[in-house]
Amino acid sequence: MQQTIVFPGRVLRQSLAICRRNLLQLKGDPLQALDVVMPMLLAGVFISVFGGAIGGTASGAAAGADYKQYLLPGIMIQAVSVVSMATGIGLNMDFDSGMMDRFRSISIARSSVLVGRIAADLCRMTVGLALVFLFSLVIGFRPEGGAPATLASIALMLAFGVALAWISAFIGLAIRSPQTVQSVGFAWLVPVQFASSLFVPTATMPDWLRPVIELNPITLVCDACRNLMLGVDATAALTGALLWIGALIAVFAPASVVCYSRRS
Repeated sequence: MQQTIVFPGRVLRQSLAICRRNLLQLKGDPLQALDVVMPMLLAGVFISVFGGAIGGTASGAAAGADYKQYLLPGIMIQAVSVVSMATGIGLNMDFDSGMMDRFRSISIARSSVLVGRIAADLCRMTVGLALVFLFSLVIGFRPEGGAPATLASIALMLAFGVALAWISAFIGLAIRSPQTVQSVGFAWLVPVQFASSLFVPTATMPDWLRPVIELNPITLVCDACRNLMLGVDATAALTGALLWIGALIAVFAPASVVCYSRRS
């Protein structure tokens, strides 16, 4: 790729152009947007099959709410997590198809290719999160914290999705095979999700495991979003969540740019 001095305004325009290109790909293949269906199906299974057994212990941890109130904010975060995996897969497939060779032949900033991809996936996350939120309202979820707190919670979910997208970008650039990228993405994300407060409160877990789970970024983000939506004090969890989001982006965004430069 040719290297030139690129000004911030130009990087922004380049990133938006690549974002538009990625969104047009989604328009041509709308089935890519169905990745949020899995979290909704999982919510139905947990509520209808396991809700009676789990709800007795989960409800007390959610300020008197039932298991739906506890679970569904976690399902929204899971939906964002699932969509974030597309970042690494998309970047990897662009290398495989030769699209990156075209980007390399023109004078654009390396960072704009990555920022454009993540901006497009942020749009996908926003649409997917809106669908899951509407689904949650239909099946009985009620955000008792009010509209401002709910919007703050959704913004936090999307910020966490961006952090996960940078991790996914790094994996997609570091690994050659698209199939391996998907496998590695599931291999690290699924255990981290289940070892969190996504589905059940940490109070139900073994004492030796609880300190680790309470430091899990998904636990902190989930607790902060859940407390905001339910009108419970979220200060401690929110602080930890923002620190984790900032740290993940600070580490994986530069690492992804370096990895992209070396692979280009």
